[in-house]
Amino acid sequence: MKRIVLSLLSIGMLAACSPETKKEDNRPSAPAVSERRFKTYCNPIDIDYTYMSHYRARNNVSYRSGADPAIVNFKGKYYLFVTRSHGYWVSDDMSNWEFIRPQSWYFNGSNAPAAAVKDGKIILLGDPSGRGAVIETDNPDLGDWKTNFAVINVPGGVQDPNLFVDDDGKVYLYEESSNKWPIHGIELDAENYFIPMGEQVDLFNLEPDKHGWERFGQDHKSDLKPFIEGPWMVKHNNTYYLEYGAPGTQWNVYADGVYTSDSPLGPFTYAPYNPISYKPGGFLKGSGHGSTVEDNNGNHWHFATMAISVNFKFERRIGMYPAGFEEDGQMFVNTAYGDYPHYLPDTDVEEHKHRFTGWMLLSFNKPVKTNSAEVNMDINVVDESEGGYMQEQIREFDISQINDEEIRSYWVSEANNDSIYVEVDLEKPMDVKAVQINFQDFNSEIFGRPDTLRQQFVIKTSLDGANWEIVADYSNNQRDMPHGYIELDKAVEARYVRYEHVYCTNKFLAISELRVFGNGQEALPETPSNFAVKRQSDRRNTLLSWDPVDGATGYVIYWGISKEKLNLSALMYDQSEYELRALNTDQSYYYQVEAFDENGISKKSEILYTE
Repeated sequence: MKRIVLSLLSIGMLAACSPETKKEDNRPSAPAVSERRFKTYCNPIDIDYTYMSHYRARNNVSYRSGADPAIVNFKGKYYLFVTRSHGYWVSDDMSNWEFIRPQSWYFNGSNAPAAAVKDGKIILLGDPSGRGAVIETDNPDLGDWKTNFAVINVPGGVQDPNLFVDDDGKVYLYEESSNKWPIHGIELDAENYFIPMGEQVDLFNLEPDKHGWERFGQDHKSDLKPFIEGPWMVKHNNTYYLEYGAPGTQWNVYADGVYTSDSPLGPFTYAPYNPISYKPGGFLKGSGHGSTVEDNNGNHWHFATMAISVNFKFERRIGMYPAGFEEDGQMFVNTAYGDYPHYLPDTDVEEHKHRFTGWMLLSFNKPVKTNSAEVNMDINVVDESEGGYMQEQIREFDISQINDEEIRSYWVSEANNDSIYVEVDLEKPMDVKAVQINFQDFNSEIFGRPDTLRQQFVIKTSLDGANWEIVADYSNNQRDMPHGYIELDKAVEARYVRYEHVYCTNKFLAISELRVFGNGQEALPETPSNFAVKRQSDRRNTLLSWDPVDGATGYVIYWGISKEKLNLSALMYDQSEYELRALNTDQSYYYQVEAFDENGISKKSEILYTE
């Protein structure tokens, strides 16, 4: 049983931010949509992200966020702890996530929480003050968390902690979030309230002069000092893999790297294949400050923080990616086509590393229309772009923003009622298999976790633009789904896809992206020709180029430290060169490129090499 509490403050906020009154609707009611019965998922994961409260007192800026995921497998279920969420999520399939409002919890939400399993309990550390005790429960579904009142007092307090329970039952704490201090480690006394044992050890820090991916800014192009944060320990075949995030959560290049050791407190060695989790391109960018969990089938998954950074630099979401270890121990996280549909953990695939469905994006920059005018008003955001800590705002809200594959741009409707529609013309018949509607918070007035948040809509398809078929009816949906991903029961041949709005709790109807997935009915694109790579004098950078492929939607480049392990990738639209700025100076690399369009993916190019 979960304890549900709706405060008077939340009720007041709901009254204050009600949208326009819904019109009378004489259509028969559709059944409420509660549980997904999907074989696939699409990033960002569609959970009911909490509205943050950091700037309510100062300027009333409201935004959702989910970041710094700590995920554990406890008795066959997955528990996901996320910064400042006033609770956490549970799932038994990584598709349906249910939010738990615990009996006892941090008043201001946990901050970059650490979670681990020990002796039939989940232990957790995440006091926002940075000076708290380890709390624990053997019943996380109820959330009767208990404290031992023993505050962990380490120099500088605890920032971005990670709790690691070794095979021998010993417990270790790793922590730091700084552009100055290194990742620290210390053993905790598991028999004495988890208080520190001995002195804290400095483990490692960033070296952006050697590691290109550790440089700050969009595409690693800022001279500001980068941040190291978010450690997470994984043990595999008696090797300790200590993950860490860099260089900054608000950038497209937010990533996770790893150091390895044969001892939990080091010394640690930098992995030459770093970073491990990296996603600088596509709709949703960044994949840092993450955690890695083993599922019930023995496979690993990496959950990571992904950037939006519109309403505030810390506006973020959660992505999940197939992860694991090569035979030689190299750790990998596969982010290729990482915001396209992938198969869920319980869906059998030939190889866990490759769970991409092959369902392509059909809607990119296709003709789109709506019957609602766009909003023309100022935005209420916390803008730190002048100081170099976030990108400049995109201030156009027209309908073309809805399928440009840029999560930071969005369409804002002047009206918010159940007569509004958005229609995408795919320009030719295609096999539609899934749809994703990504709502955005424009001048929102919601804070915390009201229980009435929901989005209601109908998805229709047509071959001729005149005769329509309902393929997904969410008109009676009672679930909050800010990144509503809908896998259709079966593929539908269609040229036109229409979103018909019914209701959303926010005052404004704002959509950052309406995405349609499936497959075209024509030939695959050609392999890019004249692929060339040139390592620059700054060895952290390589320029890659190729001839444009006629009709291609975009390209994916792959790279790695051996021909057999091109585990890193970057996706881009409408460009035929890429400056890769994420390399390690003392490492040689292999590279490859492929083209993609609505019909699928080309054969890969030849593999090229640079010293």
